[in-house]
Amino acid sequence: MVTLAASTRHGKRRRTRRPVVTSTGRPGIAWALPAAVFFILFAIVPLILVAVLSFASWSGLGDLEFNGLDNWTKLFDDPVMIKSLWLSVLLTGLGVVVQTPLSILLGVWAAGTQRNRAVLSTIFFVPLLLSATAVSILWRSLLDPNFGVPSQLQWLFGDGNLFGHQTTAIGVLVFVSAWQYTPLHTLIYQGATRAIPEVLYQAAAIDGAGRVRQFFHVTIPQLRNAIITSMILMIVGGLTTFDTVLILTQGGPGTDTTISAYYMYDKAFKSFDYGTGAAVALLLVIVATVISLVVVRMSGFDKMSGTQEGVS
Repeated sequence: MVTLAASTRHGKRRRTRRPVVTSTGRPGIAWALPAAVFFILFAIVPLILVAVLSFASWSGLGDLEFNGLDNWTKLFDDPVMIKSLWLSVLLTGLGVVVQTPLSILLGVWAAGTQRNRAVLSTIFFVPLLLSATAVSILWRSLLDPNFGVPSQLQWLFGDGNLFGHQTTAIGVLVFVSAWQYTPLHTLIYQGATRAIPEVLYQAAAIDGAGRVRQFFHVTIPQLRNAIITSMILMIVGGLTTFDTVLILTQGGPGTDTTISAYYMYDKAFKSFDYGTGAAVALLLVIVATVISLVVVRMSGFDKMSGTQEGVS
């Protein structure tokens, strides 16, 4: 009213333009069709075919012969299969225990503004650019008991045959996987750390919290979503890993590192028992899905909301 009176008094009347609000609807279903078709063709259809094959006998030639639950019965009667499941869970658990703290520490550090941080981070991420096959061949050569590093440092590695004993062979598998995939999870934590509101650290500093207390009472709680996401990726990746074992240990010594994925390969492509191999593959899918769902439910990840200011 005061503004209108002042404008009238000077012989001018100002018009205030109201902002035009355009309603934006949700994207149509057509936008999701390419991804849905791709997912159906390369995920759902193969999974259905594997499920069907798990109830049949097939050597790769000729027709399928359905045999009911024979493949599944043979599976759980085979002590090597039971052992392979235990080894898969063991390697996955060790991978989570080793990679999670390393990834968090490196990710939080890489999110800072230290001198030469960008250069060091780039070098550290190089293993992530290499294929698992190339990494496995590299470490197989470096750890060769005859010509590799262990043969030159027998005071540290003993007889140098790290692949000849179950404990050291499992240790090598865990180390090589961590060397390659820790940079991926570090990248996840780096992005999540940079998204933490700076005001939380300022408030903690005002309350007298040093860097260590800020890390445990501000950074770690704010990284909860990222930790669960990273752990699920580790679990699924650990349970389905194959090429590293194939190149480094070939399931040996004996069957001491025969994980379920390698057992599936042995049955399907060495013994030409594709029905049993398909049953193992389907079992791995079920186990990985169940464990991932348990982690999500127990952590409350499905009910979490954004942790940034203004995000609900």
